[in-house]
Amino acid sequence: MKIGFIGAGKAGCSLGKYFSIKAEQGRIQVAGYYSLIEEEARWAAAFTHSRHFCTAGEVIAASDAIILSTPDGAIKKVWDAIDKDKIQGRIFCHLSGSLSSDVFSGIEDYGAYPISIHPMFAFSDRESVYQQLNQVSFTLEGESHAVSRWKEIFEALGNPVIVISKEAKPKYHTAASFLSNHVLAVLEAGYQLLSECGFSEKEARDFSSVLVRGNVEHAVKNGTVDALTGPIERADELTVARHLSVLDSRQESIYKSCGKELLELAKRKNPGRDYRKIAEML
Repeated sequence: MKIGFIGAGKAGCSLGKYFSIKAEQGRIQVAGYYSLIEEEARWAAAFTHSRHFCTAGEVIAASDAIILSTPDGAIKKVWDAIDKDKIQGRIFCHLSGSLSSDVFSGIEDYGAYPISIHPMFAFSDRESVYQQLNQVSFTLEGESHAVSRWKEIFEALGNPVIVISKEAKPKYHTAASFLSNHVLAVLEAGYQLLSECGFSEKEARDFSSVLVRGNVEHAVKNGTVDALTGPIERADELTVARHLSVLDSRQESIYKSCGKELLELAKRKNPGRDYRKIAEML
């Protein structure tokens, strides 16, 4: 499969580099890049040892599968602008976690195949994170032929793949946001409390790093119920009361919101324990 990219941002460049390195293993080839920002397309082409194209039509003609690696808001605009007369037999992909393959409206009328491909991964830059992609899981959603081809490729590359329905995409992406972005909000709340105790920003991160990593690794390995510890799990009312007494209104809101979810985990872990007073406090 020859893979072309429309868009040369962090995700597109990283995936292209990963595919170029794994080309033989996955029986794939990176055809090249087209972007409205020509300099970015040239950089991506050099980075992946592929071609730079001057128009979307050129990269489509040179590819079996075309990945629209643009921001979510631009995917439909790019699709609508594509000349549909020469897309027959090609697979059109996008990388949005929240949008389904339905964004390629009317594609079946032109004999092409739609799919959404989402790596459960945060692309922090376009130059180095490709080195981590061999560990990344991908979800696929779309037309059966496209899903089958891409599932075969990712499995050959060693990447775990889950096929989901288009109806599940919004809930799936919400889950990904909880597991990445929302975790940062909880970490920031903890870091701010440490700063109020006299820690510098770096000291707060460094000092708590073993605790943070240990809890996350335990939860990933054994599940959230098994990983749960702390005063809510122990039904330690005095400690929870002390916690609440030192928080401002915003911090208290975060503590109680998360605490209610922890309480549900605690009840599953210790079904015989009395959590009524803790529930009242939260």
